[in-house]
Amino acid sequence: MHAQAMTVDQKRQFYRDGFIVLKNVVSQNLLEAARSCLRNAEKGEYVGPRKEMIDLLTASRLTPIIHEVMGPFDPPVNCQVAINPVREAGDNYTPLGYRDRDIPYHAAGIHMDGNITIASPQEVQLGSPAEIYARHFAAGPEGDIGRSAEVRGHNFGVLFQDPEMTLSLGSFTAFAFVALNDQTVEGSGQTAVIPGAHHLMEKFFQRQYAINRHLGPEGPDWPRLNHDTPNRCGMHYLPPEVFEAFVDETSETTPDGRRWPRPTQVLMEAGDACITMYHIPHSATRNENGTESRKNIIFRIRHKKRQPDIVPDNTGLTDHPDRAFDGGWLTFEDGNDPWERSKQSMIDMWKEWDGMREIVAEQKALETAAG
Repeated sequence: MHAQAMTVDQKRQFYRDGFIVLKNVVSQNLLEAARSCLRNAEKGEYVGPRKEMIDLLTASRLTPIIHEVMGPFDPPVNCQVAINPVREAGDNYTPLGYRDRDIPYHAAGIHMDGNITIASPQEVQLGSPAEIYARHFAAGPEGDIGRSAEVRGHNFGVLFQDPEMTLSLGSFTAFAFVALNDQTVEGSGQTAVIPGAHHLMEKFFQRQYAINRHLGPEGPDWPRLNHDTPNRCGMHYLPPEVFEAFVDETSETTPDGRRWPRPTQVLMEAGDACITMYHIPHSATRNENGTESRKNIIFRIRHKKRQPDIVPDNTGLTDHPDRAFDGGWLTFEDGNDPWERSKQSMIDMWKEWDGMREIVAEQKALETAAG
């Protein structure tokens, strides 16, 4: 009989690393149904809402495992169908402001989820930082409407989550992603993560909150744009101090000499799944060694306790559940401040992991004893 919960050792590993690979938790019949759905999709059809995709979570062992380690959540109605085709390195500037071919570790653009992304300018940007900022965000779907919570990105994200512009990241509780094919050879387009970085992100959010309650980019010590990149308009997808905490003399560099954190590639076989904290920095990578497209189905999950009476728009897919998926505004009852609730979950990352309480208490006690 297959286990329906993580072991104590797995939970300790999850606490330490912020992610865990669960072997063979999705059955072959569910995998084949999802792969068949992809093969038979009509041209241009997005299959994220299809039952065959949703079943990878709701009809597999993933759901009882997540229920036990995290808690209740709204069943997804959509998901991210993350197909990463085999390709060579490109000359294009990525949102990080560097050319694709120059970014180390198979172009791992390590980031926090819930960020806005505007298509990266493909020419070196001229002018002052303020001029570059204004021009960049005026290039989004809403046009030039100034610095505003109404600014949307090409990824459906928003510049700020709240009207007061104090929260610039969407957030949720957990990622769960399922491998539909073999991803055991590095450089095959795997998801990459920085193990342990979730602890630093939590501390960083706590410090931002203590200073002025502004969390995310444009909050304390986290500039939105990096003007020292080759195109002078790169996104700081991580706080610079968290980025720098994971580099050393062995780190690979871009041609400008900047050292980059070495991520861990998440190696999985078909039917394996990975659960991660929202707080862990991560990225897709370039599929340059694979023999076929990397196929991952990604779910974003929020514990029901954050908003008991609200079902997020496009739940399972959205990375900004306090707003509509297209950036519109949701209606909350009087006294319900969704952005403050999300901030509280960002500064206390285990708040929404019901099944981790004993392990978290144990590990924090050990950390205290060790100084």
